[in-house]
Parts: sequence; C-alpha cells; structure tokens
Amino acid sequence: MLGMSTSVGIDLGTANSLVYVKGKGIVLREPSVVAVNRDTDEVLAIGEEAQRMIGRTPGNIIAIRPLRDGVISDFDMTESMIRHFLNKVIGKSFFLRPRVMVCIPTEITIVERRAVQEAAEQAGAKKVELIEEPIAAALGAGIDISEPVGSMVVDIGGGTCDVAVISLGGIVKGESIRIAGNKFDADIETHVKRVHHLMIGERTAESIKTTIGAAYVGARKLEMEIRGRDIVTGMPKNITVETEEIAKSVRESVDKIIVCIRRVLDVTPPELSADIFDRGIILTGGGALLYGLDELIRRETGIPTAIADDPLSCVALGTGKALESDKSF
Repeated sequence: MLGMSTSVGIDLGTANSLVYVKGKGIVLREPSVVAVNRDTDEVLAIGEEAQRMIGRTPGNIIAIRPLRDGVISDFDMTESMIRHFLNKVIGKSFFLRPRVMVCIPTEITIVERRAVQEAAEQAGAKKVELIEEPIAAALGAGIDISEPVGSMVVDIGGGTCDVAVISLGGIVKGESIRIAGNKFDADIETHVKRVHHLMIGERTAESIKTTIGAAYVGARKLEMEIRGRDIVTGMPKNITVETEEIAKSVRESVDKIIVCIRRVLDVTPPELSADIFDRGIILTGGGALLYGLDELIRRETGIPTAIADDPLSCVALGTGKALESDKSF
C-alpha cells in the first residue's frame, strides 16, 4: 500500500489513459473505454477488458469512449473510469485520497476544465491540479522548459493535436485542433467503405494505420490483407489494401495538422522562431507515429522535426516530472 500523501498523474486520453504514481513511474496504461449494459446503465468493464468487447458485444452492451476530442463527453462514465484507475493503483481506502494532476488540451473551455476537475474530485481525489498537455509533453520529452528559449512541441493524441511554442515554463503561442489519431482511423474506415464497399471496425482501421499507413504517398510501399463485412452481400470478405491508398485517405487530416503548425509559427515572436529553427520541432503522442509524418512536417515547414523517444508516454512522464518537482504549471 502506498503512503498517506500519494500523488498521481493522469494522462486522460481520448484513446488511452496512462497513470503515473509519484516515486514509481507509469504504473497503468489502459484504453479509455467503458462497457455498459444499455438496459440497466450498469458498468460492466473498464479499460483493457472493455476494449476487448468493442464490436463483439450483444445489443444491450455498449462500449463507450467517455472522452471525445480530448474533452469529457460523458461525465458519469469519465468519473467511473478515473475511480477505476485510482482504485487500481492506490486501492479503495477512504484515507488514501490522493493529490491528482490531470492533463488537458490547450484550448478547452472553462466549463470543460471544470468538468475534468469535478470528475477527478468525485472519483476520490483530495486535490486536483490541471496541466496543459504540451507542457507535460515537453517535460516528458526531456525539454528544459524553464529556459528563456523557444521550443515547439506538437502533441498528436487520439482526439486532439496540440501545437505549442514554450518558453520560460509557459505556452507563448499555442493552438489545439480536434484532428488526431482517431480521425486518421475514421478516414481509413470511410475510404475502405467507399472504395472497397467493405465495413471495418475501428480496431481494424487502427491496425491498417500502424501496419501499412503513411503520411504521404511514396513514404513506403506495403500491402495488407484485411477482413470486413461486404456492404452489398452482408457476408465476411477479405481484401488487400495498399499504403498508397491509405496515405491518400488520411492526407486531408494530415494537411490540417501542418496548417495548424504553420499558423502557430506565423504568430511566434521572431526571437523564439529562430530558436525553433535551431532546436527543431518535437513530435509526441501516438499520432506522431504515423509513418513519415516527421519527414512531411520537415519538408513542409523547413524545420528539423524529430519524434520524441517514447511518444506514447511523454505526456504521462511529463505529468510525473511536474508532480515530482512540486511546481505548478
């Protein structure tokens, strides 16, 4: 059992949630999914177990993602999910109410911020602090954000892409758009349905993205056999998809991310722009792993671009660093 003054950091993601316990590191990594009985509203499973139910449940059991585009879309389910994660890492003792730090996208509203805070409080937190995702991502990527120099972080999660220029511990210029990894998956689903008349689920779309996907045509050449339901016959069918068509299907979404990066660069003070040209752009988040995305951003902006060492964990690790330092961000 952990000590009385437990501090917990939560990277509450649209696709996955990670939990960091002060002094222990990342102790939990689970999908942000809740399985519910539609008839009784009873929560049947959360996280890993609920993820396995997606697309495989009877009609009365639905799998809910309580966060959409990085913000809470179902308050009660988010609270249940946070409670489940906290119980898993610190147990259910009433006396061990932890200090909790939760990551939030850059441009969420005051109402959305309050919703995150209240969900964590009602799930059992003694004190709730919020940290903006780009700050956490930068800390997790090993950037010293306290320096008076400009660093650009592009955090591409499941629901949101946060672009920020950071200096002296704060965000100087930033923008958040609701286009990220889940949108790439949706683009692929739409493409396969429109071109191949095949229905596939989000897990198959994600598998296509990670196995043969690319940010631009020509980045690589691969193919993959997939299985889905034929729209015309309703029967299961196998087809082969290629990298080129997948790259074309996600290109519009990728371009919107690049336009967002350019917009932030356009309003960045000249001195900090010079720093960014010297230091480069750092990509974090699962969406950063779309093959060739770093190269495309480099080509389109003319700025060196690199993926952080552990992009999937950066935000959680950065939250942990903020907890360990006991600073407010």
